[in-house]
Amino acid sequence: MPGSSPSPAAGYSGSGDGSHSASAIVAGAVTGSHVLKIVSYSRTKEVPNGQHIDSRHFYLGGHTWYVEYHPNGSAADNVDFISLFLAIHGAVPGKAAKAQVTISLLDQGGKPVPCYSKVAGFVDFAVKGSWGFPKFIERKALEKSEHLKDDSFTVRFDVTVMRDIQTVGTPSVVVPPSDMHRHYRDLLLSKEGADVKFRVGGKTFSAHRLVLSTRSPVFKAELFGPMKESTSTKAIRIEDMEPEVFDTLLTFIYTDTLPETKEGEECAMAQHLLVAADRYNLERLKLICEDKLCKYIDTDSAATILALAEKHNCHGLKDACFAFLSSAKNLDAVMETDGFDYLTVSCPSVLKQLLSKFVPR
Repeated sequence: MPGSSPSPAAGYSGSGDGSHSASAIVAGAVTGSHVLKIVSYSRTKEVPNGQHIDSRHFYLGGHTWYVEYHPNGSAADNVDFISLFLAIHGAVPGKAAKAQVTISLLDQGGKPVPCYSKVAGFVDFAVKGSWGFPKFIERKALEKSEHLKDDSFTVRFDVTVMRDIQTVGTPSVVVPPSDMHRHYRDLLLSKEGADVKFRVGGKTFSAHRLVLSTRSPVFKAELFGPMKESTSTKAIRIEDMEPEVFDTLLTFIYTDTLPETKEGEECAMAQHLLVAADRYNLERLKLICEDKLCKYIDTDSAATILALAEKHNCHGLKDACFAFLSSAKNLDAVMETDGFDYLTVSCPSVLKQLLSKFVPR
């Protein structure tokens, strides 16, 4: 009859054969970011109004993107401003390319400056190949701010690219993320089953031979190699390392993460930890320290960090120092520091490379 409910046979089996299932309508999205540092900003102001400098391409959400940097504005009505646009490379008309974009000026700590963090809803890049802010920041405001340091400033583009909406089946069992690191952290803190001790600067640390040797080939050779008898009874002395650094090293070995560092001590800890990572052949930790130190390169630290990079074969960190010193203004300032005197004495070969790259013949 019209308006009557369907009979049980239409959508339900009364035989007792039950089932459990689930589905989801998924509006997929991929999120990523691109950090762009403008070095030697004052020289970029030579670019005329309406013209731009392009960043290197980056790939996200099935599309290739780049940033357009207009140091003197993108048009006549914004000539006193810096214009920033996100552009899609090789855009195909009609091909879906919708993205939400946030453009942020970063402070010296790498965090977005609230008054210069601008966001837009989803932009259809299939219709228009680029999007951004013609009046992102007035040049005078930037030049008077603390965010322009050593003639450089940094912006970040946070991009969320929409994917096709689809319906998918979903499992009924939710699997939690791995908590293995928590268990190993508890093992380190409890010292349960610990079978080796280290003496570092007057402080004793207990640990587990198998964990250390699994993570570090240097520890493996020391604890299970020909000299293992000398490490079986008494505490192993670690020279030339602070207890805080060794404690952080152990935390990383057990959990693959680093604990929080006191504010103002991040740069020093990263330098000491890089030396320790190189000493025990912990390549991932070494790269993490390199990445952290790249953010602390300035006129006061550049020479010291460059010497550290040279001594411990940190090619990425060394390139970052060279990029900073490519500015004549930065190089002149660094040459007046005590760190540069140390670099001259301790690493004459890297000094020769520096001079050959940036000093006119």
